Amino acid sequence: MAYILPLLFGFAVSVIGILPPGLINMTAARISLQDGRNRAMMFTAGAVLIIFFQTYLALIFARYIDAHQNVVILLREIGFGIFALVTVYFLFIAKKPKGKIKEDLKIKSKKSRFFLGMLISAINFFPIPYYVFVSVTLASFGYFNFEPASVYSFVLGVVLGSFLVFYTYIAFFNKIQHKTEFIMKNMNIIIGSITGVISVFTLYNILKYYFKF
Repeated sequence: MAYILPLLFGFAVSVIGILPPGLINMTAARISLQDGRNRAMMFTAGAVLIIFFQTYLALIFARYIDAHQNVVILLREIGFGIFALVTVYFLFIAKKPKGKIKEDLKIKSKKSRFFLGMLISAINFFPIPYYVFVSVTLASFGYFNFEPASVYSFVLGVVLGSFLVFYTYIAFFNKIQHKTEFIMKNMNIIIGSITGVISVFTLYNILKYYFKF
């Protein structure tokens, strides 16, 4: 279980985090349509390599944070404020996306899809705070620890989950395009609902810490 549980958690949270249409998976799909699946897979390999390092770096930060309980509580409070604001913004303020996937996405480089994948993945800083928050939360409930075996298993799970999502976009984009457009049209509600659930969960942990229930 020291290997399996972190692997499954890493796989699950990576799929949840990457499944909504984003710059990386949509670019992978476009490259597949324009230049073929092989080049799209090279792009994916570059993106996944960066995700590997981002996840490992996130767990290093998380291990330090987990060892300092006062930092954990502070981050929970900051996280609650951020997620609550994001929830209000996406549910009540943000304009509804049009949902139409742009057909004119330009892929300039045709020689180095691998490095293009690395570049686009590197400018996406979301995985680092995301995996810090997830791993610290799992550790607080006893489902994860920062021993090397658990860390490597979690990172492997993230890599496998990320690769699966990217491959799904590459292989089945034509079949799921209408569903993707539906997701994009309702992206504000989806994001707001997810961050709302995280806000409630985080608030519960804060209150539990202060009131000892």
